[in-house]
Amino acid sequence: MQKKLIALAVAGLASTGAFAQANVTVYGVADASFDVVRTSNAVSELGNTTRVSTNSSLIGFKGAESLGNGLTAVFQYESGISFENGGGFSASRDSFVGLAGGFGTVVLGNLTGPTRALGGAVDVNAGATSIGSNAALLGKLGNNLLGTTNTTSGSYTAAGNANCDRNTTCTSIFDTRWKNAIAYVSPTFAGLNVTAAYVANENKTFNNNGFGTAYNPSNTKGYDVGLKYANGPAMAAVTYNAVSLGNEANTDVSDFRVGGVYDFGMASVRAVFDRARADHFGGNTVTQNVFGLGGTFNVTPAGKLLAQAYFARDLKVNGSSSKDSGAKLFEVGYEHSLSKRTMLKAVYAHLNNDDKASYDFGINAVGVNSTYNGGATGGATIQGVQLGLRHSF
Repeated sequence: MQKKLIALAVAGLASTGAFAQANVTVYGVADASFDVVRTSNAVSELGNTTRVSTNSSLIGFKGAESLGNGLTAVFQYESGISFENGGGFSASRDSFVGLAGGFGTVVLGNLTGPTRALGGAVDVNAGATSIGSNAALLGKLGNNLLGTTNTTSGSYTAAGNANCDRNTTCTSIFDTRWKNAIAYVSPTFAGLNVTAAYVANENKTFNNNGFGTAYNPSNTKGYDVGLKYANGPAMAAVTYNAVSLGNEANTDVSDFRVGGVYDFGMASVRAVFDRARADHFGGNTVTQNVFGLGGTFNVTPAGKLLAQAYFARDLKVNGSSSKDSGAKLFEVGYEHSLSKRTMLKAVYAHLNNDDKASYDFGINAVGVNSTYNGGATGGATIQGVQLGLRHSF
């Protein structure tokens, strides 16, 4: 009741008209940890660094209204919240409006596509957020496919200039929410459903603005489709994501992903295969395979061990292996539930780059390639310990 009253108060501030909402929910996650992270074998070794991280904390508002004839209007506004070093509020996470009915659901806005959703589903961490998150390696293609679809630079980081600053999210273009997107989610039949998303080309620019000012051309657009099976203890999905960057080189990137989870009750196993590809990328075709395996085990009714290992193989450039361009990620941890909503957690993560690789943690990057740490480098080893508290409401 209290949550609905808060939602009504917020709506009242936004409009002087009548508010006839059938169901509004306020929800969120407050997740904070004390981290000790370390880089070694880097151009500038930081040694041990301590920090407080807020691990994808969020607040959201969602609701639905029955329109009759089997139709329902749905909406969601969800914002990431950072409370360790300043703060902010915007609809930066999954935020949309749409219609649902017997035909399925159609939504428009800032969306998680099926490829990103599969990566999060097979991750062993609560909320798929931790320095050990599998987003450190999935889809990055040697750390060259970072960014989002609303950047005029073409939605990716150019080869040789891949970097993420400290304490930022450092995920692939395929594991970042799609901006300016429309998606269709089918009804579920015998555990099967289909999701398809289209990313609009709102970042389109030309070589000049008509007044002699030169711009790099950009016209990013793409689609993301997935087939998912979820029935009882089993979940499996296959997804394909293709994006045309619309830059001068006509670069096209894609990601094929297949994975699943089986929950035995006391334990679960998770596996994923990911293949990223870029055509017309510096004049080359570049591919990379990533394999991952993880699991959880309930040692007590309230306590759970978790572990996962991910392996990014060497890049292949025009079919030939580029040696020492892969990386390995290992994570072990423990989660202890104090209640249905509150959990203590402890995690150790180890990311080992090959000599020519420069990956960073996907969530709460260390900044191994940022200007804080001496610029781009290869072969860095990143380790970290997180001790934290997660509360959902």
